[in-house]
Amino acid sequence: MAATYLDAIGAAHRNRAQRDERDWRTRTTAAYSGQSFLSALESPDETVAVIAEIKRRSPSKGWLAQHLDAPELARTYEGAGARAISVLTDQDHFGALATDLPDVAGAVSIPRLRKDFTVAENDVLDAVEMGSSAILLIAALLSDDELDRFFRLATSLNLDALFEVHDEAEVARVVDVGAKIIGVNQRNLHTFAVDTEHAERVVASMPANVVRVAESGLRSTSDVERAAMAGFDAVLVGESFVTNTNPGEVVAAFSAVKRRARG
Repeated sequence: MAATYLDAIGAAHRNRAQRDERDWRTRTTAAYSGQSFLSALESPDETVAVIAEIKRRSPSKGWLAQHLDAPELARTYEGAGARAISVLTDQDHFGALATDLPDVAGAVSIPRLRKDFTVAENDVLDAVEMGSSAILLIAALLSDDELDRFFRLATSLNLDALFEVHDEAEVARVVDVGAKIIGVNQRNLHTFAVDTEHAERVVASMPANVVRVAESGLRSTSDVERAAMAGFDAVLVGESFVTNTNPGEVVAAFSAVKRRARG
């Protein structure tokens, strides 16, 4: 099978990790102490939980909002009803600034996801030091052993993990590790096309006791409504917010969508 953009970015991060001379075992890092990412998404509210993203650039589309004010946008998201903030921290491929996540952590009280390519223990420790409440673990990029190791380390630091999957086989893998939050990337890794029907089949394979997150391609309230009807509890949205002249209005509209009753 042909390599994907994820393979190339993952390889770049592994090369970086190999050059990192810090011994993660000797690092002293204080555990996260704020509201948990999981509890924010599990709120008893009957509406879809919106994870609003700070995203400057896309590898496929180029700059989306190069000069955005990360803390100000995060405050807008929070005020509009977002349950959590996702912050891209990859500088080479997504144009992030090193200050984006720390600045957002200082600006809002809701949990923050470090949206990056976790490939080593030092990445987990860096996440909590940046002010993150959760890390991203991409099943397509990691072995079962890595998923387990990074998740256990994150848990020891009071961090949650969003496990990203693309198919039913990956759902089974992350469930075996103990995933409590599973996100389905609706975008095909090879074509970049959004396939909501495939995502709906994937979410149907998830156990009832996990938080289900729809990722990528959510542009309208009807997209969020469709995701909710398919069984998703939350949506992670970046491009549709950062490219909008009134992102707070869109966040509020997405946040008002009702979740489907469990059962």
